[in-house]
Parts: sequence; structure tokens; C-alpha cells
Amino acid sequence: MSKEIIYRPVISDKAEKGAEKLNKYTFLVNRRVNKIEIKKAIEKTFNVEVVNVNTLIMPAKAKSRFTKKGLVRGKTKVRKKAIITVAEGDVIDFYEEI
Repeated sequence: MSKEIIYRPVISDKAEKGAEKLNKYTFLVNRRVNKIEIKKAIEKTFNVEVVNVNTLIMPAKAKSRFTKKGLVRGKTKVRKKAIITVAEGDVIDFYEEI
């Protein structure tokens, strides 16, 4: 019964500033996992000490676009973000495998 916990890191200007200045990293995670499971997964995957885990659920947004067939309406998925604070001196490098 292995479920994927961490989907991917969030790479944006705001997330990068938090990583550089505050040692906070943002990840998209499975909506059904709790903070303890997220903490264990991050520590195991990146070999760092996690100090704090904050989570937030991003609600679905209505989207519309114009196509050849007319107006197409839909909505985005509901997503869960986790903001991870790591211990002083620990660094998570997303670009080392490139």
C-alpha cells in the first residue's frame, strides 16, 4: 500500500526567495497525507532535518478560453502545497541532477 507523497517541488520566484532567505521549500503533495508523513518523506528523500511543515489546500479555479468551437469552460484541480522549513545549514538542491 505504497502511496506517492511528494509530487514535485514548486519552482517560482516566490518559492525561490523563500528557499534562499528563509530555508523554506515548497512542494506539491498528495492531498490525503498529513504533516508527519510529509516530514518523514522529505527527510528520507533529501537527507535533511525538517524543522516545520505548513500545508495549504489550493481550491479549484474556474477557467475559460476561446477556441474555434466557441467558449470552453472548465476548472483546475484542487492541489495541496507543503511549505517545509529545514534546519539551519541544510540545503535542498533541485538542480543538482540536471
